[in-house]
Amino acid sequence: MKRWKVQRGRLLEWAMLGGLLLAVAVSGWFAGFAEDCSQLQQNTLRLHIQANSDQPQDQALKLLVRDAVLSHTQALFAGASSQQQAVELARQNLDSIQQVARQTLDQAGCSLPVQVSVTNMHFSTTVYPAFSLPAGQYDALRIRIGRAEGHNWFCVLYPGLCVPGAQNNQYPTSREQQLVEQSSRYEIRFAALELAQSITRRTPLKTARSLADGSQ
Repeated sequence: MKRWKVQRGRLLEWAMLGGLLLAVAVSGWFAGFAEDCSQLQQNTLRLHIQANSDQPQDQALKLLVRDAVLSHTQALFAGASSQQQAVELARQNLDSIQQVARQTLDQAGCSLPVQVSVTNMHFSTTVYPAFSLPAGQYDALRIRIGRAEGHNWFCVLYPGLCVPGAQNNQYPTSREQQLVEQSSRYEIRFAALELAQSITRRTPLKTARSLADGSQ
């Protein structure tokens, strides 16, 4: 009996040691990944458009505004050499972007109010046809139409991942670019990161997966 207790004690010690080594390995693995994602978020400016409602006509208006704003800002952000510069350009041109959104709605016979701002907001993990972005806080050019209670459309203004023909469509480091372009390799870590953020923020876990138009 005494010998069994000694052996069991040693097994427990080995199990504790193994658990500790695993925890250290996982924490190092995850901490490095989380740091890479944080760097990517700091180098991204997103576009977020929220429709008045989920009624077909309101969703159609959202897409009209999307097309007009992307066309208007294509040349604007083409000259940005950093995320900080892109954010500053967005702030400096809020009035013109607001005017484009307003004119687009007016031409469609819509009198709903529209609000345009630059903000920092949380996005869930977002899967696009050609790339993915991890969950986290991002700077965003945000456009809210009417009550803004409908499905969103969101993409990336800087780098120009959603801007046709954009020259500045690469992240500054190869590691960030790899996270975006080879995201299928990081699905488990993307999920773990979002779970950790969900627990920290005490909000329900929600993973955004884009449809053809990037809605959620």
